[in-house]
Amino acid sequence: MLDQAYQHLRSQHTIASSVAFVGVGLHSGHVATMRMRPADAGHGITFARRDLPAGEHRFVAQWDQVGGTELCTTLINLHGHRVATVEHLMSAFSGLGIDNVDIILDGPEVPVVDGSAAPYVAALKNAGIQPLDAPRDLLVVRRPVRIQRGERWAELLPDRVPRVSLSVDYQRHDMGTQRLSLRVSPETYARELAAARTFGFAEELHQLRLRGLARGGSVANAILIEDGQVANPDGLRFRDEFVRHKALDVVGDLALAGLPIIGHFRAHRPGHRLNNDLLRLFMSDHTSWQRVSAAALLDQRRRPAPGLSVEARNRVVHY
Repeated sequence: MLDQAYQHLRSQHTIASSVAFVGVGLHSGHVATMRMRPADAGHGITFARRDLPAGEHRFVAQWDQVGGTELCTTLINLHGHRVATVEHLMSAFSGLGIDNVDIILDGPEVPVVDGSAAPYVAALKNAGIQPLDAPRDLLVVRRPVRIQRGERWAELLPDRVPRVSLSVDYQRHDMGTQRLSLRVSPETYARELAAARTFGFAEELHQLRLRGLARGGSVANAILIEDGQVANPDGLRFRDEFVRHKALDVVGDLALAGLPIIGHFRAHRPGHRLNNDLLRLFMSDHTSWQRVSAAALLDQRRRPAPGLSVEARNRVVHY
């Protein structure tokens, strides 16, 4: 049974008023203008690019519409057009429990703001989070799903609540290993994850920019690691900000399921590709999840969580 921290899941939500952002695109380096507008129940999260021809300008924030995962999550529509760096915004929507928003962009990338989701969270709260007169369904993890690629792995396990547990290892950059495990609710998301910024390494920056990536990156919107040290004058926001930002990304990438996932995401060294590959496997394996009314889950009597056998835990699909 979901507890009081998850009562917001009972109904769908949108924003009460429009929100506008102007900022730089992390990878393009171009100024990006974005407006978020309220949307009706069942609309979901959609993007529209004003610079594209009518009929070719719309995008649905959905797992099977992901067309790129190098350093960010990029949506691609049926016409081959792209919207890049959606993960921080999607993370803010999911973390706050917002289902339905129509987003208008003037180009191919979402503004990166300060490299975290905190500015989005503050603006969405200021606009107002509006419950809608429509029930919400949830995706409940019923069987474990796991993928592994070398030392990297990720899995979804049954749990009573949305939970993320992950570790990152940056020994070669003198940053060491960081671990985090967190129940994700609007309160914990805003307090523990939203302000964690994206990060990059100075020795990789030149080559990334030659490839058209990270051209808008700076210490104003990312943590810069140089010679194993944080180069930002203001330092870190959290002692373990790197793993917290990875968890922020996970929340955003899993939001592309289209419905909240009730389960435990566990991973070592996750990234956008690994996150999306796991979500694709999960969504395509209909024995691994069940679509359940949130009201029914919130109202049911507490019962023991499903046990996991060793065999089930070790079920691995290799890529």
